[in-house]
Amino acid sequence: MNWLDKVFGTPKPVIAMCHLQALPGDPAYRAADGLQGVLRSARAELASLQEGGVDGILISNEFSLPYLTKTEPITAITMARIIGELRSEIQVPFGVNVLWDAEASIDLAAATGAEFVREIFTGVYASDFGTWDTNVGRTVRHRNAVGAQDVRLLFNIVPEAASYLGSRTVADIARSTVFNCKPDGLCVSGLTAGASTDSSVLQTVKDNAGDTPVIVNTGVKAANAQEQLRIADAAIVGTYFKRDGVFENEADPRRVAELMSEVAALRKSL
Repeated sequence: MNWLDKVFGTPKPVIAMCHLQALPGDPAYRAADGLQGVLRSARAELASLQEGGVDGILISNEFSLPYLTKTEPITAITMARIIGELRSEIQVPFGVNVLWDAEASIDLAAATGAEFVREIFTGVYASDFGTWDTNVGRTVRHRNAVGAQDVRLLFNIVPEAASYLGSRTVADIARSTVFNCKPDGLCVSGLTAGASTDSSVLQTVKDNAGDTPVIVNTGVKAANAQEQLRIADAAIVGTYFKRDGVFENEADPRRVAELMSEVAALRKSL
């Protein structure tokens, strides 16, 4: 049993993305709707995801596109406000992700009681958002400084919209990240949100992660959930849960229940 089983109370947990609409300062922010519009959307999405039976929630500023690698303070502050208003309605373990700012994500987790954070903690990348650098030593020290030692860190080592600068293989990256950084989980992604994660890459990471849980981070759907979760220890799912599987749409509890039914069948076979 790993920490995922203990936190979520089940093997192969499915963590659903709760995508916040664009926030103040974001290009797509709808000032006419204000924060109440963002809150209404988040509340409806949370209800749909929990109605469909997900095991956990990951709250992120998904519609803050294009993302910053060092966010403005208003982003995490607004997310904390929204989570505070929704906190009594969250019935499952939850995590947070301030895209793409590791320290802001940890701050948000500390402020809201989130149990885990997903972020880019290690590596240097060429990305759609410019050169993407990290400083994991400083980040984990920051976690201690704000009293968030118990917040689990999920390292996205194959991030979306980015390519690792360097010649190391994903197997080497997985092994060295586990050795040097002691992550609580390794996330493996496709090219963008909703894009399928290559099963061979997922298997390579799993084979080189030792006892560290491996999480499939994008592209899980009802048709491939069993295949991918036979390899991975958990899944993070966002786009598939939207109406018609379209990233921009609202969550559809019927699609959530469909995927969770496949996962339930897999669990019975384990």
